[in-house]
Amino acid sequence: MNITALSSTAQNSTTTDAPSQDAAHQQWWRDAVVYQVYPRSFADSDGDGMGDLPGITARLEHIAELGADAIWLSPFYTSPQNDGGYDVGDYEDVDPRFGTLADADTLIARAHELGLKVIVDIVPNHSSSEHVLFQKALEAAPGSPERDMYMFREGRGQDGELPPNNWQSIFHGDAWTRVTEADGTPGQWYLHLFDTTQPDFNWENPAVHELFAGVLRFWLDRGADGFRVDVAHGMVKPEGLPDSPVDSEGMAVVPQGEVPVYFDNDGVHAIYREWRAILDEYPGDRMMVGEAWIPERSMPKYVRPDEMHQVFNFGYLQSRWDVDAFRHAIAEPLRLADEVGAPTTWVLSNHDVIRHATRYGFGPEHRFGEGLSRDEHPDAELGLARARAATLLMLALPGSAYLYQGEELGLPEVADIPDELREDPAHKRAGVPGRDGCRVPIPWEGDAPAYGFSPTGNSWLPQPVVFGELAADRQRGVAGSTLELYREALRLRRELRLGAHRPGDEVTFVDGVPEGVLAVQHGEVIVVVNTTAQPVQLSTLPGPAGGDRPAPVLLASSAVQDGRLPADAAAWLRVRL
Repeated sequence: MNITALSSTAQNSTTTDAPSQDAAHQQWWRDAVVYQVYPRSFADSDGDGMGDLPGITARLEHIAELGADAIWLSPFYTSPQNDGGYDVGDYEDVDPRFGTLADADTLIARAHELGLKVIVDIVPNHSSSEHVLFQKALEAAPGSPERDMYMFREGRGQDGELPPNNWQSIFHGDAWTRVTEADGTPGQWYLHLFDTTQPDFNWENPAVHELFAGVLRFWLDRGADGFRVDVAHGMVKPEGLPDSPVDSEGMAVVPQGEVPVYFDNDGVHAIYREWRAILDEYPGDRMMVGEAWIPERSMPKYVRPDEMHQVFNFGYLQSRWDVDAFRHAIAEPLRLADEVGAPTTWVLSNHDVIRHATRYGFGPEHRFGEGLSRDEHPDAELGLARARAATLLMLALPGSAYLYQGEELGLPEVADIPDELREDPAHKRAGVPGRDGCRVPIPWEGDAPAYGFSPTGNSWLPQPVVFGELAADRQRGVAGSTLELYREALRLRRELRLGAHRPGDEVTFVDGVPEGVLAVQHGEVIVVVNTTAQPVQLSTLPGPAGGDRPAPVLLASSAVQDGRLPADAAAWLRVRL
C-alpha cells in the first residue's frame, strides 16, 4: 500500500513544551466533542418564543446521550440583543430573557452531573453601547480615563468631520461613528469593527485587561470549564491605525488568504498569555479556544504552550466537496498544530455560517454570499448526503470536534424568513440575508407547538415545515437517521479513541484509490469518502481497505450494499493494527 503519512502528534515537534502522553490524557479538551448551544434557539421554557437557560438545562440529556463531552454556550449575558447577544451590556449577569445567575449555576451543575464540561462564550473585542462603561465614556470629556476604555479618536478634515481612517465595518459601512459632545457640538469618533452598537475596547489600557481578568475569574469561580473567545484576532489594533489598502475606486482591498489590517496583530498574544496564567491557577484543566479567522500560517501563534489551548480551524469548514480540498484541510492544520504541540479542531457548522447540510447542496461553482438568499436553491437530498459524509470524515480525525446545535438532526439553512423578522445587523445595515437562517429554533417534537421548542408555539424566527419531519423524536431510535448516525459515530469515536493524540499515531492518506475517492487512515479506522456521482466497490481499494477480504464496515453515511459505497457517501472501515 502506498501511503502519505502525516503525524498527528507532537512527538517530532521541535517544541520542547509539547505535552507527554500522560499529560495529554488528562487534558480533556485535546480530543473533546463540544456541542455548541445558541441559547436563543435551543429550548424555550417559559413560552415567550426565546430560548432560555432553564430550557437548555431541561434538554441537556439529549446532548449527553448524543455522546458529547462538553457544551459551548453562546452569550447569555445582559444585552440589548442588537447582535444576538454578542453586544454585551454586563459580562457578569444573565439577561432576563434567558433567566438569572441562579439559572446559570443550575445549568452548570446539571451539566457536570451528566459528565459535560461547560465552555462559556466571552466577547472581549467590544461591548454593547449600553454598557455602563461606554455610557460613562460618552458623558466624559475627550482625553478622560472613561474615554480611554474605548477607541475614541479625533476625526480628520478641517473640522474633524471625516473618520480617523478608512476602515470598514465587518457589517458594512464605516467602522467609525461620531458622537455629539455634552455641549451639543460634533465630537470625537469611536471605533466599531462590527455594528455601531458594539464599540471596540481599547486594549492598550491596563484597565481593560483588569476588567476582563475579573470576568474570567467570575465565571471560573462559578464552575465554567473554559471559554470560547469571540473575535480572538481582533482586540489589538495596529500602531497608528493606518488606512486599509484600497483599489482604484477607493474600495478596501484584502488579498486572498489575508485579513484586514485591523486583525491578527501580534499584541493579542500578550493578552492570551495573561489569560492562560489565570486559567492555570484553577484545577480541572480549564481551557480556552479562539475564534480567529486568520491565515493558516498564523494558527500556531495562538496555540503556543503559554497561550490558547485551541483555535478554530476554519479551513475544514470552508472546504468544497473535493478530494484535494479535503486533503489540504486535513494535512495543513495537523502540520501546523504539531509545530507547537497543540491539538487541532474540526468544525463544519456554527451560528455564523450557512449550515453544511445546505452548503453541500450546491455545485463547486457556487459562491456563497452573506447568508442564503431566497434565490439560491440547493439540492436538499444531495446536501444532506454530503454533510453526513463530511461529518464522518471529521469525526475520525485526531483533535477536538465542534458540533452546532441541530446538525445532528440534519437541519438545513432556512432562507424563507420575512425581512421584517431578520435580526442580523448585516441585514439591517446592508440588506444581505445575514446569519438568521442558521439560527432558527431547533425542533424537538414533530407534532408539538413550535415543534417542541416552546410550549406556547411561539418562536422568535419561523420554523419551516420540514423541521417537523426532522424533529429529534422522529429520528430517535430510527436506524439510518442522521441523529442515530451521529450517536453511533460518537460512540465509536470514543471507543476507538479516534480523537486522541497518541505517540506513533499517524493520519495517513491512502494512495492508489480511484479518482474522486479519498481514503484516510487513523488508528484502526480507514475513512473512505466517495465524492463522485457513482458507487465505488470497496474491494477495489488498495491495502487493508480492499482486496479479496475488504475491511469490515463499521459505519456508513449511506447504506453499503454488496460492498459498494454509494455516491456522495463515506464509510468507516475497521483495520487491525
